[in-house]
Amino acid sequence: MPKLFLNDKEVSFQMGQTILDVAKENGVDIPTLCHIPALEATGLCRICVVEVEGSDDLVPSCATPAGEDMRIQTDNPRVRATRKTILEMVVESGLHNCFAMDLPKERWSEDQIKATGQPWHDKNCSAHGDCRLQSLAVEYSVSMKNIGSLGEDRFIDDGHPMIVRDFSRCIGCGRCVQVCNEIQVNGAIPPPYGRREDYSGSGGWLPEADYLNCTHCGECVQACPVGALFEKKSYGLFNKREDAKKVRSTCTYCGVGCQLELNVIDGKIVRVTSDPEAPGPNRGSLCVKGRFGYDFINHPDRLKTPLIKENGEFKEASWDEALDLVARRFSEIKENQGPDALAFFTSARCSNEENYLMNKFARAVVGTNNIDHCARL
Repeated sequence: MPKLFLNDKEVSFQMGQTILDVAKENGVDIPTLCHIPALEATGLCRICVVEVEGSDDLVPSCATPAGEDMRIQTDNPRVRATRKTILEMVVESGLHNCFAMDLPKERWSEDQIKATGQPWHDKNCSAHGDCRLQSLAVEYSVSMKNIGSLGEDRFIDDGHPMIVRDFSRCIGCGRCVQVCNEIQVNGAIPPPYGRREDYSGSGGWLPEADYLNCTHCGECVQACPVGALFEKKSYGLFNKREDAKKVRSTCTYCGVGCQLELNVIDGKIVRVTSDPEAPGPNRGSLCVKGRFGYDFINHPDRLKTPLIKENGEFKEASWDEALDLVARRFSEIKENQGPDALAFFTSARCSNEENYLMNKFARAVVGTNNIDHCARL
């Protein structure tokens, strides 16, 4: 196998790999903002630049093929200084006032105060605590006080029923464009990736969402490395993303078996996310139901007490009363008319585990195959 030198250490690689691939394979961290491992590199953010001996300019590691005998430095002073400069420009180009929210208001800068006056900016950014730009700003000691005025002229699109597109926080990474076109293949956020000179505002690069093509899957929200795309329903429900406990589950809306994460705070699901690295058929992608269809769980109209009908009227009962009645009637029907006189119907609004138990109850306990699920119809 060919070899190269990564931070003065000789390592092997396969032809066709990029410098970023080789670094990751050897446990060397190179920061990225725009890169999506499963897709072709766009090289837009330039945060992943490295120094290659013999090249006058730093090169983007995500888009530069590894070559034999290359000598690469991924974290020397020149590389770190360049990354810091890029991060400073990104921070100054938008209303990224996340760190101000953790400070007393008397310590806020004038720009931070103005940023908070924008729509959807009165509470913590939805990416706070799990924002790639934020974490890199900390790592590279970038001041978040000098947030720029460019973001003031960028509109905030909240016309979508579930998603807010906050261009004042958009960093032009192109990830939303890529996943919409190359993973979901919806074409709701069309290319090009670079800057749009025909846009009259100061933002320059703005993907336009065509709601006619949009399936509301939220793949763009999942891909956004900052808080430029976020879910309306979860806005303001938590201070930091890390506050929520993530519980792995299986989506029950259909039979595909997509893996998802229930984000729970104080026993309440505040949003649904997914893990691109998780095993399973969806590889992190979800449909509109899987990602956004969870309102019913905490709906105030949801029944919390069993009801028993007597003389044509419902009355509240204890769980013991209700279960005893059901068990008695099921036993009577099975004894008099056989197990196939009973049928069971489960719901996509139950957990995967509950649907499994109903299946076992119908087939193994009662002895009938008369069971169906609403997602099949």
